[in-house]
Amino acid sequence: MTAPTPDAIHGRGEFWAEMSARQLEVTFNVNGEPVTARVEARKTLVDFLRDDLALTGSHVGCEHGVCGACTVLLNGESVRGCLTFAVQCDGAEVETIEGLSDSGAVADLQRAFEERNALQCGYCTPGILISARELLAAGCAPSRETIREYLSGHYCRCTGYQAIVDAIEAVARAGVASPPLRGGG
Repeated sequence: MTAPTPDAIHGRGEFWAEMSARQLEVTFNVNGEPVTARVEARKTLVDFLRDDLALTGSHVGCEHGVCGACTVLLNGESVRGCLTFAVQCDGAEVETIEGLSDSGAVADLQRAFEERNALQCGYCTPGILISARELLAAGCAPSRETIREYLSGHYCRCTGYQAIVDAIEAVARAGVASPPLRGGG
């Protein structure tokens, strides 16, 4: 005879097994395209985008929402994909770096990042580009201090941020008009 597990004793084993297997149908737009899928209730948005839709531009970093590598736009506002469940996006508009890049919405920033060597390994770059685009979409020319503050939720271990701030400032000063974000902003 084997000893029962603590979960079995307390009746939690079946509950968690059921929750793990539970899938909900969701429908939302990703980069302007309708998506309908059955998703585990506990699956994060970034995992859904990467694993189910093969949109790998958003990265999984800290899984605590502090590094910014998983940043995407949800109804026009940046969110951390590791803190957002895919089922929470039902009926929403999600924009990833792939969609923003394909539409040209971040072309000016991408060019400025390349010209100023504001990226090295590239792991943090998609999230930073999304946040920078969101900041510049407000239509103002932010100060270097404002840019730094806006990027404070992103970790970059390679560049030291100076070149990133330089690139964003250059785009802001040039007043390059980017296409509006789909979900607002």
